[in-house]
Amino acid sequence: VQLQAFGGGLVQAGGSLRLSCTASGISFSSNAVAWYRRVPGKERELVGKIRRGGGSIYANAVTGRFSISRDYEKNIMYLQMNRLKPEDTAVYYCNVEQGSADYWGQGTEVTVSS
Repeated sequence: VQLQAFGGGLVQAGGSLRLSCTASGISFSSNAVAWYRRVPGKERELVGKIRRGGGSIYANAVTGRFSISRDYEKNIMYLQMNRLKPEDTAVYYCNVEQGSADYWGQGTEVTVSS
């Protein structure tokens, strides 16, 4: 299984960015999927998750601004980030849960300038 996240970059506060995560060896459509982020010096935190049976949850800090979606045909997962804030600056990781196994992408860095 391999996950690859990309789409990060530098964006001004108030702007938007869409992260993508591709997968090989695993399907986004039949497993729980999530995005996490890590700020240097802090613990990795959950950004948002779509449960295996459907339904999604988001961190309070991003609710209403971020959303996760999946393209089943292309097997790509997205994180749409709107109204970005400097505090959203972090390395973002995509994640898939399959049973008791956890798979991670390598991370893509997002920097939001004020």
